[in-house]
Amino acid sequence: MKYLWAYSIPTTTFIAIYFQGKASYFTVLFAFVIIPIFEILLPVDSRNATEEEEKQLAVSKIYDLLLYLNVPIVFGLLYYFLITASISNISAFEIIGLTLCIGILLGANGINVAHELGHRVSMFERILAKILLIPSLYMHFFIEHNLGHHVHVATAEDPSTAKYNQSLYRFWKQTVIGTYRKAWQIQRELNRRNQVKWYSTKNEMLWFTLIQFAYLAGIYYFFNLITVGIAISAAVVGFLLLETINYIEHYGLLRNRLPSGRYVRVDKIHSWNSNFILGRIILYELTRHSDHHYKSSKKYQTLKNHPESPELPYGYPTSMVLALIPPIWFQVMNKNIPKEMLPENKKTALIKGGFS
Repeated sequence: MKYLWAYSIPTTTFIAIYFQGKASYFTVLFAFVIIPIFEILLPVDSRNATEEEEKQLAVSKIYDLLLYLNVPIVFGLLYYFLITASISNISAFEIIGLTLCIGILLGANGINVAHELGHRVSMFERILAKILLIPSLYMHFFIEHNLGHHVHVATAEDPSTAKYNQSLYRFWKQTVIGTYRKAWQIQRELNRRNQVKWYSTKNEMLWFTLIQFAYLAGIYYFFNLITVGIAISAAVVGFLLLETINYIEHYGLLRNRLPSGRYVRVDKIHSWNSNFILGRIILYELTRHSDHHYKSSKKYQTLKNHPESPELPYGYPTSMVLALIPPIWFQVMNKNIPKEMLPENKKTALIKGGFS
């Protein structure tokens, strides 16, 4: 029942749209003020399920249903938002707040749930993943994340891995452009292997582009051009929320190279972990990211804490707030990066006593 807390973001978003006024920013307040406060007050939970419990968790359908329900919830609230945004007497102050709220919803209950479902083998679940990515205009994530990020994570080849001392704002540019470009590179390689043309029905990136244009065209048809702009703004908030999470998940962590020149296999030390309980359950255990990258096929309810995984000093919501202020983020995080993963010049400074 604890995962019902994952619906807290949809609940606060509904409240924001319904009451408007100052309440238009309620989800922003909840996600980045109230949750961080509670994460500091509540105990950290690093316990793992027993082997027998894990087997039961893995086959229980209720955990899958909790994910599926996000599809009607996200699209229902999105429709409610678009109707509200198209009303002429709503103020700019309210529009900005509601756009931020719906953007957080699209990131947390849209892209995040799509991420979980996109790793499943069921065609039904993979289709739901793609549907949830539509309103964030980030369908290419489905290809790049599974076939790019999970292969190249914690290397210079991965646009979704933040470098040491790279600010969140520079990272946004790197990852938003880089992941889209990489998704097309992966798709071209898939086309070559399957011996199909770029206009083939098997070209998913082409389908993703058409579907997203159709989504925006539908909003224009039923509403107006201004509402299309608002929908795009909400999508930007959604995918920047995702990329901010990507930033804190892998910041400064690197995989070493073998004598052959290949990188070592992805292990439990190549993602930042967090056991702050509220962020864990609201994000469907995304914060146990080390285990996810170690075994990406595992369902969210079975993910484990590993003592050897690097631990964030704060939960994901709090870390996202800190990341918005680069000097504070660097001050907090740089000293926690494993020494063997530091850039060579920092390792040298550390040996000479010139780095703290």
